[in-house]
Amino acid sequence: MLVVAACAASPPSTPVNARSLAFDIQAQKEPFKLDDPSARQVGRLIWRGGLSLKANSANFGGWSDLYVTPDGRHLTSISDVGGWFTATIDYDQDGNLAGLHEGRIGPLHRLDGKPLVTKEWADSEAMAHMPDGSWMVSFERHHRIWHYPTLEGVPTAIDLPTDFSRQPSNGGVETLTALPDGRLIAISEKYSVRPGFNAGWIGTPAGEGRYAWSRFEYATVPDFHPTAIVQLPDGSFAMLERAFDMVRGVRVRVMHFEADQLKPGGTVHAEELAFLVTPYAVDNLEGIAAAKGPHGETLLWLISDDNFNPLQRNLLLMFEIAK
Repeated sequence: MLVVAACAASPPSTPVNARSLAFDIQAQKEPFKLDDPSARQVGRLIWRGGLSLKANSANFGGWSDLYVTPDGRHLTSISDVGGWFTATIDYDQDGNLAGLHEGRIGPLHRLDGKPLVTKEWADSEAMAHMPDGSWMVSFERHHRIWHYPTLEGVPTAIDLPTDFSRQPSNGGVETLTALPDGRLIAISEKYSVRPGFNAGWIGTPAGEGRYAWSRFEYATVPDFHPTAIVQLPDGSFAMLERAFDMVRGVRVRVMHFEADQLKPGGTVHAEELAFLVTPYAVDNLEGIAAAKGPHGETLLWLISDDNFNPLQRNLLLMFEIAK
């Protein structure tokens, strides 16, 4: 989670009064590059549309991860105040991102079935869509991963790596995904055993909600921290890395690495696909999703966390990875 102090607003408490509701989403087209309306590509990413999102709900914001169905029709996102929303994706005649409709918003629940309320316990930062359709959600501050049968359901806790609790309070697992065989991949935002290499874990299902965990490392560069991961249709992976300071603002690296780098005891060295910084469309990007487009192209969606701050935006961006 990135925090911008200036003009920050207090986030809401329990989303939509502890029940899910339909709501309206207002989507305004986002320019790709403010100083060049003709621009259509940055690095290896081709612009396929962007939206700045608002809604008729005080609970709409803080979006920290993203999932898009393989057919590209529906999305799901979670908020770092313990909420979620779903929507249907609209495209224009050229297949570019055009809007969202059929929005629904609701709360995540605790182990006892009651809604998460306080920020200390509701800081959900990443999610993984499991092969059986269920969800894993990771939380910061009280570091944990909970297994949800549906995002409206009651979760169960899973066992964790022995060093999982060593992560900084506001620097835990923001990077979480599941592989087709049910293995979990988790990377810490700020925890490292040695400088320049963040801790990562591979969780192999061991029956009855248990996992056998092994370690790997993710190589970083100064100031940048991993915030999201997704497996691409070809089996490789895309990542987001984010940096922020008050002078340079938000900078985001969209990264890529092959699946064979991801192994117990190994080190992942990702390569940069694109660097997003003003005047390109960018904000506090924390979620990433991928699917195949109608022509076989690989599409990436990115979503940002506005921190419920009037100076920030909830952006939804779509790109195509150039071949």
